[in-house]
Amino acid sequence: MAGASKLEKLPPWGNAVAGSAGAVLANALVYPLDIVKTKLQVQVKRAPSYAEVAANPAHDEHYASALDAISKILKAEGVAGLYAGMPGSLIGVASTNFAYFYWYTVVRTLYLQYSTAPGTAAELSLGAVAGAAAQLFTIPVAVVTTRQQTTSKHERKGLLATGREVIDSEDGWTGLWRGLKASLVLVVNPAITYGAYQRLKESCFPGRTALKPWEAFVLGGMSKALATIATQPLIVAKVGLQSKPPPARNGKPFKSFIEVMQYIVEHEGLMGLFKGIGPQIMKGLLVQGFLMMTKERIELSFILLFRYLRQVRAEKLQKLADIAAEKAQQSRPVLLK
Repeated sequence: MAGASKLEKLPPWGNAVAGSAGAVLANALVYPLDIVKTKLQVQVKRAPSYAEVAANPAHDEHYASALDAISKILKAEGVAGLYAGMPGSLIGVASTNFAYFYWYTVVRTLYLQYSTAPGTAAELSLGAVAGAAAQLFTIPVAVVTTRQQTTSKHERKGLLATGREVIDSEDGWTGLWRGLKASLVLVVNPAITYGAYQRLKESCFPGRTALKPWEAFVLGGMSKALATIATQPLIVAKVGLQSKPPPARNGKPFKSFIEVMQYIVEHEGLMGLFKGIGPQIMKGLLVQGFLMMTKERIELSFILLFRYLRQVRAEKLQKLADIAAEKAQQSRPVLLK
C-alpha cells in the first residue's frame, strides 16, 4: 500500500487545482456568513448617548447578532445584499488557495527529500511558508473584497472601480497591500488548520491515502475551529485595516494591526477582539469541511484519471510494439532472400 501511494502522488498543480476548486465551491455555499462576520467585525460598539449616535451614521447599521445582521441586510438590500462582493471574493479564494496548495506541496516534497515525515512543528512551519508565499500575491483581492463587503449599497462599486478607489486614497498603490503584516502573521491560521488536519488524518486514519467524504468533512471542521479560536483577534484586526476607518476617526486609516487592536480594546474592551467569532467559526467549520471533502474527491478523481491515461498510453505503446514486431517478422524472409 505504501509503495502504491507513492506512485499515486499528485504533482503540485494537481493539488493546487483540487484545493482551489474545493475552496471556491465551499465559500460560494456559505458566502452570506462571510458577509455577516465581516460586518460584525468592522462595526464599532454603539455609542451610549443619542447625540453621538445621531452624529455617527455608521450606528444606523449596528448589528446585535448574526441573525440581526442577516435580517437588516435582507430588509435594506434584499437577498443580493448577502452576496455583495462575491465575484471578487471567489477570485481571491481561488487564487489564494491555488497558490497555497501549490507551494505547500512543493515545500513538503522538498522537505521529505531530506528528512522523514514532518512532526507537528515542522508541519506548521511548512504551512506558514506556503501561506506567506500565497499572501504576497493575493492580498490585493482581499483588500478590495473587504471594501465592497463593508460599503453601503448606494456607495458600493465594482471590483475594478473599488480597486481604483483604494489606489486613489492617501496610501496609493500600497493601499492594495494594506494588512499585509497582519496577513503574514495570520499564515499561522492555515498553517494550524492544515497542520492539524494532516496530523489528525495520520492519527485517526493511519495508512489511508483517501478519506470518505464525511471523514474529511469532520477533520476539516475540527482543524479550522482550532485555528480560528487561536487567531480571531488578528482576524478582526486585519478586517479593520482593510475596511474603511470608523467615522469617529474622520477618515484617518489605521496604520498597523496593533493600532486597530488598541482602538477596539479602548472602545469595546478585550471581548471586542472576538466579535463576530460565532459566524467566523461557523463559516470556518462549513468551508473547511466542504473544502477538504471536495479536495479529497477531486484528488481521487485526478489519481484515477492519471491512472487511466497511463493505462491508455501503455496499451498504445504495446500496440505499436506489436505492429513493429509483426512488420519485422514479415520482412525477415525477404531479407533472407
